[in-house]
Amino acid sequence: MTREDANPARGLILGRIREILGDGRDAAAEYAAIARPYRHEPSLDAAERVELFADRLQHYQVGVYRCERATLPRTVAETLSARGKATLVVPAGVPREWLPRTLGIIEDNDLEYRELDRCEGVLTGCTVAIASTGTIVLRHQQAEGRRALTLVPDYHLCVVFVDQIVQTVPEAIRQLSSTGPALVTTISGPSATADIEMTRIRGVHGPRTLDVILAE
Repeated sequence: MTREDANPARGLILGRIREILGDGRDAAAEYAAIARPYRHEPSLDAAERVELFADRLQHYQVGVYRCERATLPRTVAETLSARGKATLVVPAGVPREWLPRTLGIIEDNDLEYRELDRCEGVLTGCTVAIASTGTIVLRHQQAEGRRALTLVPDYHLCVVFVDQIVQTVPEAIRQLSSTGPALVTTISGPSATADIEMTRIRGVHGPRTLDVILAE
């Protein structure tokens, strides 16, 4: 009697491992042979991608504002005024031409978490945005700040330029892969979760309120 016969559970586990490992064929070839029927390439033009992205954001209850690049500071000021906010934390790499003169700026120089928690919110840019899923992708460099900066404050204002919007997830993955490995955060609407009773709570794992400025 083998050890596997004596212990059926052990035999089942080892059998599944052998099944997964296969018969020694090239793993890369097997991976390449996996059917991928989902969309890889865009089918929408630039204007349609922007409209789809804005629609997805609004579905997630995200505030969406639009402007030309030249009027970005004014739009930032109007957005913050609508939210009743006067001071934001910004990453050190945020271009100053994004910021209105009326905005109180706290530059993030490794602020403690308790300081981030007490702040009115944060303003950042992004690396890429995905129209089909309404997702903002951050690689946490320059204008995007460190990860804690976009998770601890209760309000996040993100500037997305329309030429950063792609249609599909594979497009975004290819773009991220071309820039080398990095910590990535994906944001699809304000933070929200639900308990076992399906009570939806916002702001548990990140900002409770998200606004996005789409800049031409």
